[in-house]
Amino acid sequence: MELDTRMAQARNNLEAVETEVRKAVVGQDEAVRALITAVFADGHVLLEGLPGLGKTLMVKTLKEVLRLSYSRIQFTPDLMPADITGTNVIALDEAGGRGFRFEPGPIFANLLLADEINRASPKTQSALLQAMQEKEVTSFGRHFTLEEPFYVVATQNPIEMEGTYPLPEAQLDRFLFKIVIAPPDLKELQEIATLTSAAEMPRLRVVLEREELLRSRDIIRRIPLAAPVLEFAARLIQATHPDQPEAPAVTKKYIRYGASPRGLQGLLAAARVNAAREGRFHISREDVLRHLLPVLRHRVIRSYDGELQRVSVADILGEIAGSLGGKG
Repeated sequence: MELDTRMAQARNNLEAVETEVRKAVVGQDEAVRALITAVFADGHVLLEGLPGLGKTLMVKTLKEVLRLSYSRIQFTPDLMPADITGTNVIALDEAGGRGFRFEPGPIFANLLLADEINRASPKTQSALLQAMQEKEVTSFGRHFTLEEPFYVVATQNPIEMEGTYPLPEAQLDRFLFKIVIAPPDLKELQEIATLTSAAEMPRLRVVLEREELLRSRDIIRRIPLAAPVLEFAARLIQATHPDQPEAPAVTKKYIRYGASPRGLQGLLAAARVNAAREGRFHISREDVLRHLLPVLRHRVIRSYDGELQRVSVADILGEIAGSLGGKG
């Protein structure tokens, strides 16, 4: 009975957070839902979209609704790794002597907004790798554990590529989702104008404290996984590899490299959140497919033919899912 109660509470928390975020973010329903899914799945997010589409607003709204400690880093070519992780500074001790004291950088926060991450050099980008995967920072030979929860939400502009450093596959793989922010339609544009020109912006309330968020994450992680669903998810990942004999024709023609095991982990983590959102204590194939595109779009590398013929990753993944009896 206690398990049912905790599951119901996790579902209520998901709904409450999503409802509150939508008060400030107009449209972008899929992006908002995916971002909140990543939070409850304990994953990092890469937001890609043109300037002015509300990427920063989405993240700032989320931190207010969850009351998480928050940092924002504006990535630039001259940014150094120590500007992110922190550095040693000379300080006086109680006896008046001089010594070194570690001054934590902005990475020591529950929610880190890495704005325009592709503008920083690879050396600086790599400063996030250890923190994103292991949730700890190494500086001057000392290890510092980051407080839970720890999320990195990075943004990048897809069209302004001059002076940028595209993220390598090893770093892209550490993001649970890559969410593409689409421009608003006519109705949404009017709603945005009405909302932002009002005398007062909507007041957001804190709907979830840090400890309750961690408890919700824990119960969602406990949702059992049936063997047939696990096999289906694993087959999806395997079907993205062109060197596999069972790979469909679309994979062999248009994919150069397939998704890593992290892709499978991401599919299952997102599927558990989707099941919790619907109040179920089991995962279905539909839950696995629900976030197929944001989990795998940055993990699948198209072949030369795929790029030349401009076959989108979304179309490729849709055909792969269809070949396995799913609907992408």
